Amino acid sequence: MEVVERFKPYTLEEGEYLVKLARRAVKEYIKRGKLISPPLDAPEKLIKDTYGIFTTIEKYYGPGRLELRGCIGYPRGYVNVLTALLNSAVAAAIEDPRFPPLGVEELETVVFEVSILSPMELIKGISPRDYPKVIKVGIHGLMVESGPFSGLLLPQVPVDYLWDEEEFLSQTCMKAFLPPDAWLDERVKVYKFQAQIFHEVSPGGKVEERDLLMELESKRRKALH
Repeated sequence: MEVVERFKPYTLEEGEYLVKLARRAVKEYIKRGKLISPPLDAPEKLIKDTYGIFTTIEKYYGPGRLELRGCIGYPRGYVNVLTALLNSAVAAAIEDPRFPPLGVEELETVVFEVSILSPMELIKGISPRDYPKVIKVGIHGLMVESGPFSGLLLPQVPVDYLWDEEEFLSQTCMKAFLPPDAWLDERVKVYKFQAQIFHEVSPGGKVEERDLLMELESKRRKALH
């Protein structure tokens, strides 16, 4: 497989800024019912860039013991990263239909994760049967579209579940309420993308950048023992 250039538009400091701002936006909204304005002192890149962005909130039970509490975002950039972050953070906290709205008392028990998405790349020019050859678990996220149906899974999802590329394609189709083998239908559009991911190590704690390939290798080693 060809070497894939990694998507890393931001420094750790800029990523830390985004994660802390996501927590602050949610805290202010839960307490006062008001969305904060984009800070005037934000790094210039975050005001200019228009990448897609997702905010993930997870219940924290200890190192490596997390449970999804909300995840909402925007696959394609439509406003600047700063504004998209504020909107996605609050939406993940109170609008994810899978969960009740986050309560203020929960803020000290959850961790925030921010994923900045590269532009979507439509996989084309090859047979659908060859799609697993041009995606790589640990690097790519996937989105499928078919008529009114669409589904997206971030790159960290197949790593967390130790899926291979074919299972990843099938699970993304099911996320779109399509049959698991829908990716083999040439009428179904399959997009791949990358994400730079920053997350809190503990609630309100240190922010780190995730290395999914390293995590995948570690999980595979553990699974063999």
